[in-house]
Amino acid sequence: MGLSTLAPVLAQARAAGRAVGAFNVVQVEHAEAYAVAAERASLPVVMQISENCVRWHGSLRPIAAATLAIAEACTVPVVVHLDHAESTELVDEAVRLGLTSVMFDGSRLPDEANRSATRRVVEQCHAAGISVEAELGEVGGKDGVHAPGARTDAADAARFVADTGVDALAVAVGSSHAMTERVAVLDTDLIATLARAVPVPLVLHGSSGVPDKGLVAAVRAGMTKVNIATHLGHVWTQAMLARLEESPTVDTRHYLGAARDAVATEAERLLRLLATP
Repeated sequence: MGLSTLAPVLAQARAAGRAVGAFNVVQVEHAEAYAVAAERASLPVVMQISENCVRWHGSLRPIAAATLAIAEACTVPVVVHLDHAESTELVDEAVRLGLTSVMFDGSRLPDEANRSATRRVVEQCHAAGISVEAELGEVGGKDGVHAPGARTDAADAARFVADTGVDALAVAVGSSHAMTERVAVLDTDLIATLARAVPVPLVLHGSSGVPDKGLVAAVRAGMTKVNIATHLGHVWTQAMLARLEESPTVDTRHYLGAARDAVATEAERLLRLLATP
């Protein structure tokens, strides 16, 4: 199987009443960890490269090339996804490099301009066989649309999908980006309402702040793609620090390896949790 587009992976998960885990790639070891997790669980995974990550590396090409190579070697479906892309030039590059999914973030634009720009991205990506995710309202880290009080209107969400043709829609239902404690309470009634009103799979951003029971409830209510980054970053950092404290070394393989193994274990657990609500 290996490299896959997002739309069929989510469609299959939605039909089965389960969700797919989407995890952020910052370094090659992240992609390696997610590949191990997906293979062990025999489940699909979305490997996400954010625009912030691209800025940190200075270029999309190297991290994308490594992630694509790892995805292609897998025996389970793996989506390589450009996350929170505000730059259409970056979307263009993702298309050229062969990424299989893009989240276009036009939140800084006025509503009509956002819909128009998103529709153009959808037309471009669909012509290249690439799936597109989008999001309503303002997106901008933990102070954007995923502030705990923000909520997506079901009728507006349905209109947005009809206007743009996106393959998946991220919605605000009580989560918040970059939470370091798992205490968020989701509006599962709203998730169910949105799932009935919106004809494409729903995406939960800011899922690191949601406890396991909340994630399971969200999937049961109709959530299909679940983005988790900060939580796995915490797992990575704690494992790396523990290894350095136990055995100080200048050989980066030792502590990066410990971090990679810990993230693989937790990512596998999360994939299984989301797939068996």
